[in-house]
Amino acid sequence: MNKLPFHKKLLGTGGSRLGLSINDIITVENLLYGLMMVSGNDAAVALAEFIGGDIQNFANLMNEKAQILKLTSTHFISPHGLDNDEHFTTAYDLALLTDYALQNETFLKIVKTPNYTISINNHSKQLNNTNELLGYLDGVYGVKTGFTNGANRCLVSACKRGNLDIICVVLGCDTKQDRTKDSINLINYIFNNYTLVNVENLIKTEFENWKKNNTNYFKINKSAEENLNININEAQIPFKYIAVYNSKVNNISTIINISSYLEAPVLSGYKIGIINIQLPNTSSFTVDIINSITIRRKSIYYYTNMFLKDYFSLLTF
Repeated sequence: MNKLPFHKKLLGTGGSRLGLSINDIITVENLLYGLMMVSGNDAAVALAEFIGGDIQNFANLMNEKAQILKLTSTHFISPHGLDNDEHFTTAYDLALLTDYALQNETFLKIVKTPNYTISINNHSKQLNNTNELLGYLDGVYGVKTGFTNGANRCLVSACKRGNLDIICVVLGCDTKQDRTKDSINLINYIFNNYTLVNVENLIKTEFENWKKNNTNYFKINKSAEENLNININEAQIPFKYIAVYNSKVNNISTIINISSYLEAPVLSGYKIGIINIQLPNTSSFTVDIINSITIRRKSIYYYTNMFLKDYFSLLTF
């Protein structure tokens, strides 16, 4: 347990609070539950001072992390996010930040918890998650509510049904009811209208089919070996899955372009073609097709041996 250095300014933190007092004894884990489940702004200040020494330094740490995560429209001033013209973000940046945070097992465990009992000075305190969608809407497993006079009612939701896992961000709602309704409508719209496509499997299947249908495709001039061994550069596939609008699932196209004529030697790792993947949202990417074995060039010794074989075969005849 940690006796955290609470100061008087913590007691004056506005907005929603966990209810901390100076010299309270509480674990860091319990502070995190108080922060994420009931939006405890006093817990946010306590954690910031414990980790960063003071609020300013902790804000610097947050801004450094924002740069690493490429949150280009985000800037932090405080750990709690109360209204400040220099403290801002966007729905997109919140989605990126949430996606990163959900990879942390402790964060994931806390935001999906509907109720929890913490201890302050060895006294129990019951917390109930303010996320109204937890336990109400199918698949929702987080993440966080929010409110300030400037931002109005906000909610970031994580929801998974089947293999489709989404993050929904709703900002600036006038009432809690609007926030709930808009979030539900957006989440249901996505699951009713989008299908998860395994792009990686699609590319591999198309490539294997091409190889089966083009067994005698290559001509390698002056080569000592007859066959190439070609593969795709899987590291260039930017994502395994993509959510596609139902009516456009069949609009994903793969175009394979490979040189049929090559000049030996052909080194292992040599790029001989590409697969172009065109997605329904007009974006596209390419994956290299590479040779995975070295094809040697015929040497003078090769031609000498061939000559001698032909010569002796004539003598035998």
